[in-house]
Amino acid sequence: MGLATPGFQSTVFNIVKQHVPDLKESDLSARPSKDGKYLAITINIEASSQQQLDKIYMALNDSKEVTMCL
Repeated sequence: MGLATPGFQSTVFNIVKQHVPDLKESDLSARPSKDGKYLAITINIEASSQQQLDKIYMALNDSKEVTMCL
């Protein structure tokens, strides 16, 4: 989740794609908050390992644009 700014969705997609090379745009869905200030992004992947998930999580948390990562 992060502020609903232009490019936020692409930023998150590109971060995850670094760790999931076969990621497609159709694997991503976005939902704005009630007031439209934030954008929640869900990406469906089939993880190959816990290490892969940990790397994705750390990369998303390192991004200044990502407010929260679950």
